[in-house]
Amino acid sequence: MKPAANIKTTGQLALPPWRSRLLFVLLMGGLAGLLVRGIYLQAIHDDFLQQKGDARYGRVIDINAHRGMITDRHGEPLAISTPVESVWASPPDVDATSQQVRDLARLLGMSMQEVKERLFDTSRDFVYLRRQLPPEQAGKVERLGIAGVSLKREYRRYYPGGEVTSHLLGFTSVDDNGQEGIELAMQSQLGGKAGSQRVIKDRRGHIVEDVASLRAPKEGSDIALSLDNKIQFLAFREIKKTVEEHQAKSGSIVVLDAKTGELLALANWPSYNPNNREKPAPNVMRNHAVTDLFEPGSTMKPFTIATALDLGKIKPDTEINTEHGVYTVGGRKIHDTHPEAYLTVAQVIQKSSNVGASKIALSMKPEQFWHGLHEAGFGAPTGSEFPGEAPGRLRDYNTWRPIEQATMSYGNGISVNLLQLARAYTVFANDGELKPITLLKQDAPVVGTKVFSANTAQEVREMLELVVRPGGTAPEAQINGYRVAGKTGTAHKLDGGHYVNHYVASFVGLAPASNPRLIVAVMVNDPSGAEYYGGQVAAPAFSNVMGAALRQLNVPNDAPLNNVMQPNPDELIKEDT
Repeated sequence: MKPAANIKTTGQLALPPWRSRLLFVLLMGGLAGLLVRGIYLQAIHDDFLQQKGDARYGRVIDINAHRGMITDRHGEPLAISTPVESVWASPPDVDATSQQVRDLARLLGMSMQEVKERLFDTSRDFVYLRRQLPPEQAGKVERLGIAGVSLKREYRRYYPGGEVTSHLLGFTSVDDNGQEGIELAMQSQLGGKAGSQRVIKDRRGHIVEDVASLRAPKEGSDIALSLDNKIQFLAFREIKKTVEEHQAKSGSIVVLDAKTGELLALANWPSYNPNNREKPAPNVMRNHAVTDLFEPGSTMKPFTIATALDLGKIKPDTEINTEHGVYTVGGRKIHDTHPEAYLTVAQVIQKSSNVGASKIALSMKPEQFWHGLHEAGFGAPTGSEFPGEAPGRLRDYNTWRPIEQATMSYGNGISVNLLQLARAYTVFANDGELKPITLLKQDAPVVGTKVFSANTAQEVREMLELVVRPGGTAPEAQINGYRVAGKTGTAHKLDGGHYVNHYVASFVGLAPASNPRLIVAVMVNDPSGAEYYGGQVAAPAFSNVMGAALRQLNVPNDAPLNNVMQPNPDELIKEDT
C-alpha cells in the first residue's frame, strides 16, 4: 500500500505552511495591540494608572499652621506654641515584628494590646498612636524603622504663667484649637488656616518626594492683651492668700485701667494649670469673675445715690431720717446694724445705711431708678466678649414692688458679675462716663457713654473717700501715699430661694481718688472664718493689690506717706447686710 500523500515517510505530521504564517500574524497583532494600549494609557489617557499609583503611594497631608502668640501689654509671652511630633500609622502598610511592637508600646507608654489594635486595624487608612510627643521621644520611635508608622509635625501650646493666667487665657485642645478663655474668644485670629501638600511615600510610609503644594498654611496672628503680667501676678497672689486665710470657697479679683477700661488683671482661686492636659474639675475651670453672678450688696449704694443726685432729689448734705435703724416697707422690715436717728446722704454711704439707701431709692419713680442702674451697665454684657460671660439680672421696673425697689438700693434682688461691677465704677472715675471693657491693648483714647453729670460723679467720689477713713466701713482699704475711694459690700447668699447665713464679701475702689488711675474689685465667696464683712475680708486684699500696682506704674502720690489713719476699736463700722 502507498503512504498517504500528506504524511512523510519518517512518521512526522506535515502542517500546512499557511498555519504558521497565521500564528505569526496573530502574535504580532496582539503585540501591536498591547503596544498601542500601553501608549494610550501612559501617554494619552494616563488618568487610570495615575489614580492607581496615587492610591498606593500618593498622599495629601495637612500642614499645620503655627498658632499666634499671646503677649501681655509689654510683649511678655503668655501663650506660645512649641513644635512636637505625633506618631501615626497606616494599618494596610504596617509591617512590624513582635519585638518592634513591644518596643513601640514601651516608648509610647501604651499596652501591647492597644498598640496591636491600632496598628493592624486594616479597616482604617490612618490612625494616631500618640499625639504631641517631645522630639527626642519621637526620634526613638522613628529609629525603630517600622513600615507604615510615621511622624507628623504639630504644635503644642505652652503657658509660662501656668495657673496665674489660666482663667483669662483658657487653653487649646490637642488639635490646637481654643477651648476656653482668650484662646476660644480669639480663635479666628490666633488659629490661622492649615495648608495641604501632595506627597509620594514609599512602602514603609516615608515621604520620598514632595509633588505639589496644594495650599500654603496661613500662620495665626499674634495678639497683645491689655493685661499687665506683673499686676496679674500681684492680683493672683493676693486673692489666693485671701481665700485661704478666710477659708472661703472661692475668690475673684479684677483690675481695670480707670481711664481706658483696659483689663490689667483678672484672677480667681482655686485655679488650675493649663499645661497639664489632665482636665481639672469643671468648677475649678470656671472664670468666676465673669461667669458667676452674685448679689452685690452695699456696693450698689453709690449708684442709688448718684441717680438721685442727678435727678435733684437729694444733695450730699441732705439729712435722711433713718428711723433709728428700723424701717418698714410693705410689711417687711429693713434694718441697720448701727442705728441712727438721722444721717446725711454722705453718711449713708460712709456708714452703709440700708434704711437711708432705701428711702433715697423710694424717693424716685421705679423707671428713674431702673434707668440709672441700666445706664451704669447693670443687666447687660460688659462688651468684653469673654466666653460664657453672664450679663447679670436687672428686672423690669414694671414688676417691682416697693420692698423690691427698696432692697435693690443696697444690692439685694439684683445680680452682677465682678467684671461688670468693676466696670460700673468707671463712671465715678471718669466724671460720669462709663467705659467699655476691653481685653486688648489700646493705643488710642476710648470713648465711653455718659451716665451721670461730672458734678454728681465727683460728689459720689468724695463720699466714697469717707468709707475708708475712721468712721467708715473699710479703714483697712487705706494705702500709704494715696487717697482711696471705695465701697464695701456684704450680702447674704441665696439657697433655695431663701437668704441663709452665708455671705459674699466684696470691695470696689478707685485710686488715686484725686484723679483715679486704677479700679480694683475683690469678691470673696462664702468666707467661713470669724470675719465675713467686706471691710474685713475684701478691703485688705484691695489695699495690697492697689498699692503695689500704683507703685509699679509709678503713679504720683496724692497724699502724704503717713496718711493712713487707724480707727479706735469703738469706731469700727461694719456695713449692713
